[in-house]
Amino acid sequence: MKDQLDHLARSAVAGGLSRRDFLGRAAALGLTVTAANGLLVSAGWAQTPKKGGHLKLGLEGGSGTDVLDPAKYLSQVLFVVGRNWGDTLIESDPKSGEAVASLAESWEASPDAKVWTFKIRKGVQFHDGKDLTVADCVQTLKRHSDEKSESGALGVMKSIGEIKEDGGNLVISLSEGNADLPLLLSDYHLIIQPNGGFDDPTACVGTGPFKLTGWEAGVRATFEKNPNDWRDDRGYVDSVEIVVINDATARVAALSSGQVHYINRVDPKTVDLLKRGPNVQILSTSGRGHYVFIMHCDTAPFDNNDLRLALKYAMDREKMVDTVLRGFGKVGNDFPINETYALFPEGIEQRTYDPDKAKFHFKKSGHEGSVLLRTSDVAFPGAVDAAQLYQQTAAAAGITIDIRREPGDGYWSNVWNVQPFCTSYWGGRPTQDQMYTTAYYSKADWNDTRFKRPDFDKLLLEARAELDKSKRSEMYRDMAMMVRDEGGLILPMFNDFVNASTKAVQGYVDDIGNDMSNGYVATRVWLES
Repeated sequence: MKDQLDHLARSAVAGGLSRRDFLGRAAALGLTVTAANGLLVSAGWAQTPKKGGHLKLGLEGGSGTDVLDPAKYLSQVLFVVGRNWGDTLIESDPKSGEAVASLAESWEASPDAKVWTFKIRKGVQFHDGKDLTVADCVQTLKRHSDEKSESGALGVMKSIGEIKEDGGNLVISLSEGNADLPLLLSDYHLIIQPNGGFDDPTACVGTGPFKLTGWEAGVRATFEKNPNDWRDDRGYVDSVEIVVINDATARVAALSSGQVHYINRVDPKTVDLLKRGPNVQILSTSGRGHYVFIMHCDTAPFDNNDLRLALKYAMDREKMVDTVLRGFGKVGNDFPINETYALFPEGIEQRTYDPDKAKFHFKKSGHEGSVLLRTSDVAFPGAVDAAQLYQQTAAAAGITIDIRREPGDGYWSNVWNVQPFCTSYWGGRPTQDQMYTTAYYSKADWNDTRFKRPDFDKLLLEARAELDKSKRSEMYRDMAMMVRDEGGLILPMFNDFVNASTKAVQGYVDDIGNDMSNGYVATRVWLES
């Protein structure tokens, strides 16, 4: 088969076969779109972006409670909305995850990595015609450092001591060294706004490739191309429309009928059906995303670690990956880091389904009766099925789990980070430090398991300043073990990001950073007729 695929790829490069025909034949031979595109690239294929057209995305992850302040972006729809209209100081490389220039064109650190100097790009205009200044960057970071902003990046910003303009550059001083700082500034909440967004954080005035032209929370967002974009390698379509379609069946129907060009959150169990469509391509990317069951460590009955351990041992991870993900992912081990991260802690024993250990810890906990798990279709693709499977495996261990299926609208404001036991997801972060700082640091607003330990916080800060990689690796291992064995996180699986589009959508970039090409899907693709 390899010879046949190589021949097809060479034929496509030579012009004897269109890319669409090549992808169709490669799919018939069992190759994914991602693998087929990789084969074309290795054979010398060069795609020329086509400009123009109206791109329509049908996305899960919108709610009537959504707000346009990037500090408060929570869900998938707002993630893409922000990438459309705004830029951060730094971006991450789609393949390696390393820091690459954006509005900051270069940077350098002091020898102890405590003082960082960023040179801000000149000649960049906001959508309102005003020039980007260093002061705008300073103010943006200061706003996200203020606890009143309720920023999703607050956990990251707490490590920053001083932010100022000095000699025409942005200078950031830290209380302790941090070699990862540039990557931390790629956080999607940290969109640079005029005067930092202090005047109107919801105005969506940025430097991105598209201007927001319409917004109805939980319904739709519309954009037009920014004619003064400072980059020429993005924003190929004339306009973008995001339609909120939280129902999975409706999303698939919208794509299959051609009402939209692209959908996110494809349930793996529908992939085979979707692939039968002659004009549909599956876009699957492995990365740092993970599907989770989260318990509040400070709320009864989950403030009892024996109960938490019982619930961890009561989950059959292998069965969940096979049944819910259909192989589009890997087994997790109750800490939020996988092999895609630098300094991944090797050799930690894999937690497996063990009804006897679950029974032991459940009895030791002294808890009587059932536990209530809240879930919803919007938590992650297959979340309700995953909850029901969990309910079955827990029952075999003598643990009764009651499931409450919550409405999708408002789930991220009324259930996640509010209720003590629910299903959720994380897209991952560029570094271990940022993942732990965002979700496990005691003072982080998004500490959704209420895991609050001074010894963990101390290790986190020490690891951040440690430049010896072997020592830092050991610290990360200790932190992983704390979260795994004493935290409120049940992480059964790292998911592949499974999305789909019509074959008119070209140029899709697999990005390990996060789902939907790290949120940049609309800015990176183009439409072929």
